[in-house]
Amino acid sequence: MLTLPLQFGEVIYPQAGAAIQVGAIVLLVAICSTLPSGFRVSRLENSHRDFSMCMSDVAEAYQFCHAADREGVFNLGTEYDAVKERIMYLRSHPDLRELEPEILEAAAEMSYASRELAEIYSDENVSRARGFLKHREEEIALFEDKIDRALSVSRELRRQKEAVEVEEAAMENRLHALEEEFGGLLGELGFSRTRTPGNVISMPHATAAE
Repeated sequence: MLTLPLQFGEVIYPQAGAAIQVGAIVLLVAICSTLPSGFRVSRLENSHRDFSMCMSDVAEAYQFCHAADREGVFNLGTEYDAVKERIMYLRSHPDLRELEPEILEAAAEMSYASRELAEIYSDENVSRARGFLKHREEEIALFEDKIDRALSVSRELRRQKEAVEVEEAAMENRLHALEEEFGGLLGELGFSRTRTPGNVISMPHATAAE
């Protein structure tokens, strides 16, 4: 038992040591009771951090492996041989040498699971599809150019047709004015005025006057 007499002024506390000892014990018990939960939280945080780091490493390794699969690097067919081939490829990659074997194995298995997707979207297929689309774009541009030229020619022909119609109307007006002015004189001279479908006046030679 801790003996620690205290005195405040004239008042003496002979049991102060025991009270301090009890308080210290209660404080230590409270601290010890919180330590396990703190350790559990710390372990959870560390495991979560390690899990995040491992998943990022797996994702990085899988990207390299999937890109190689799209390029047609892997040729083995059976699952065991295909996964082993992918693991060997990842181990020899200069950017992945520091990763754990378990991470490389997980990335290789993921790559094998997505092998059909890599085959469908292989670099060769994607390049061929892009070339086909580019060719279609060129055809569309050429067809659009032909349409523009056809529209330009059509507008030009319409403009020329309207100009010809204006000139024909002007000639018709002039001819009508000529008929109005000299029609009587031509009749007296023995010329006949017959209009043909081509808007031409047929004027035969007059007979000699008796």
